[in-house]
Amino acid sequence: MLRLWKWYQNCLALHPVKTQVISSGLIWGLGDVSAQAVTHYTAKKHHHLHSNENKEFAINWRRVATTSLFGFAFVGPVGHFWYEGLDRVIRLRFQMQPKSLRFVATKVALDGIIFGPLDLLVFFTYMGYSTGKNTTQVIEGVKRDFLPALILEGGIWPIVQVANFRYIPVRYQLLYVNFFCLLDSSFLSWIEQQEDAAWKQWLKNIVRLKEQKEEGR
Repeated sequence: MLRLWKWYQNCLALHPVKTQVISSGLIWGLGDVSAQAVTHYTAKKHHHLHSNENKEFAINWRRVATTSLFGFAFVGPVGHFWYEGLDRVIRLRFQMQPKSLRFVATKVALDGIIFGPLDLLVFFTYMGYSTGKNTTQVIEGVKRDFLPALILEGGIWPIVQVANFRYIPVRYQLLYVNFFCLLDSSFLSWIEQQEDAAWKQWLKNIVRLKEQKEEGR
């Protein structure tokens, strides 16, 4: 394990972008395999496999490749430059003390406001087009999935990123995030596969009710 870690450090030092791209693609692909397994066994448990309830789990390799490509083409390169650039801007432009409360809080806020929503938007748009949907269908899918995912992830990622920005060196921050992306990619793939699940509408209704109350004040 130590040898593997040293090998990774060496690759990261020599080829930082390439290393981040490859590791992100592999992790997102593995996350999609997990999502497919969760979706299959959840559907089986609730008797949603109408045609054949005893159908064996089979990996959809085309979907795995599609999701891996998202990791390769977006998460890896964009994530690499995002974390490097975010740290540089806050340290040099805003003149904040590294590791300070203000420094970490600003990073978490900007990550949640900019990169988080962008990542979700690109993911759901890309997954829609990759399955052969037209623009209208993709837009409807984004409307259906984006807000529920943003709400649920909004309660988890800030905690993950506080530890990331406080304790992890910048060069390893994407790797740290990628370990959590193993769960996140599984979660996002699962959400995308849920289509018009009732709980999505429930979350949207809560947001609408809150907005209506605020407008009525």
